Amino acid sequence: MRSIASASSHDRAQADLKPRQFHADNLSSAHVYLRLKPGQQWDNLPAVLVEDCAQLTKANSIEGNKKDNVTIIYTPWSNLLKDGSMATGQVSFKDHKKTRTVHVPTRLNPTINRLMKTRTVSLADGLFADKEKHLSELRTKAREKAKEARKEEERLTKARREEKYQREHAYEDLMKGDDEGDGGGKRSNQDGWDDDDFM
Repeated sequence: MRSIASASSHDRAQADLKPRQFHADNLSSAHVYLRLKPGQQWDNLPAVLVEDCAQLTKANSIEGNKKDNVTIIYTPWSNLLKDGSMATGQVSFKDHKKTRTVHVPTRLNPTINRLMKTRTVSLADGLFADKEKHLSELRTKAREKAKEARKEEERLTKARREEKYQREHAYEDLMKGDDEGDGGGKRSNQDGWDDDDFM
C-alpha cells in the first residue's frame, strides 16, 4: 500500500492515475490516497485494507487523532469536487452515492506503527514520473495487444481467402486433374487408337 498525504489540489492532481481518497468526515485531516492494483475495484476493497487506510487517516488528523468514534469517508479520486470558493484542503463530491464510510472507534497503535514502518514519502515530481512511467507501460501493453489482434485478423483473413479459393476452384482443380491423366482428354489415331481395330 502506498499512501500520499496531501492538502493542496496541485498535489492531488499529481498524485496518481485513479487513486481512492480517504479523509476524516467534518474534521481537518490529511487526505490519504490509495493506488489500486490492476483489476481491483474501489467499492469492494478488502476490509483489512480499508481499515488500514482509515486508521492512517485518523492518525494524520490533528482533531481526529484525539477523538474516538471518527467517521472516515472514501471515494474515487475522479469523484472529488474542488472549486475556487473552498478553503485549502477542503473538497466535496460530484456524486454522493459514490462515497463509502468507515467507522473508526479508536486508534489502533499497532496498526499505525506497522504502517509507519513501511512509509515512503514521494515528492510531486516523483509522483509525476511514476504516473508517466505507468502510462507508458499501459500504452506499450495496448500497442502489443493491438499488434496481436492485427496478426490474428491477418491470419483469419488469409484462411478465409484460402477457403474461398478452394470453394470457387474445387471443380476446376478436379477437372484439370482428369484432363492431365489421359493426355488432355482426347484420343487420336496417332496414339494407336483406331475404331476399326477394335474388332
